[in-house]
Amino acid sequence: MRFRYTLCNEVVGALPFANQCALAAGLGYEGLEVAPFTLDDEAPHLLPTSLRSGMRAAAREEGIEITGLHWLLLAPKGLSITSADAAVRRRTLDFIQRIIALCADLGGRYLVHGSPYQRVVAADGDAGRAEEAMAWAGEWAAGAGVTYCLEPLAAEQTNWATTVAEAAAITSRIGNPHLRTMIDTCAAGLGESESVAALIERWMPQGVLAHVHLNDRNRRAPGQGEDRFAPILRALDATGYQGLCGLEPFEYLPDGATSAARAIGYLRGIEEAME
Repeated sequence: MRFRYTLCNEVVGALPFANQCALAAGLGYEGLEVAPFTLDDEAPHLLPTSLRSGMRAAAREEGIEITGLHWLLLAPKGLSITSADAAVRRRTLDFIQRIIALCADLGGRYLVHGSPYQRVVAADGDAGRAEEAMAWAGEWAAGAGVTYCLEPLAAEQTNWATTVAEAAAITSRIGNPHLRTMIDTCAAGLGESESVAALIERWMPQGVLAHVHLNDRNRRAPGQGEDRFAPILRALDATGYQGLCGLEPFEYLPDGATSAARAIGYLRGIEEAME
């Protein structure tokens, strides 16, 4: 058993991108999973071609890759997949189409659509607009050769697609293999009735899960809380998961670099104990 880990880059986002790559590579990560707002807080979807090429080269120089994108709609402000405002909707869909192209240009293979505050259902029609946006995302992802993942988030964060079952039902209705769902262990631990391991065992064989985020329910890195990740890794192994596991803590203790180092060390220790 040996999994491939990718580090969510906002964990070390204070560093220049080349240094982020060097740190991730030195710790044994396969790559960086990039949050677009760390690249530009106004228009990450309009990142110049030269910067896209430079980022890809920086990762390649360290022997890693840019694996995908996540935390998509934080910047610019005012995006929403549920808003009935025509101008907001046009701007949001244009952003999604362009951020998918950015992912492909950077060499990424997937995008994770979390962004809880940009998908809140507050009125009739909001859920339909959200699902339609996911359908468009799937079409654009297919054209770019990437996978777009609708991330289930706990009800304390949002009120649309709050469980794997709900997200899987949405992607199933749309029926595009480039639109799938995933598991975030923090969100699942807070919002699901089943354990994370049981969710993996139930849903992975159905082919609906395209990615995994590993984090503790306390929002820290694996190994920095009460959650135990050995059952989760066993379930991933038993169901034949071949994808990447993104390390995505939200609180970095004592700092981002140390949090990233401790997390991968903890997970590798579990793997070694299971061999």
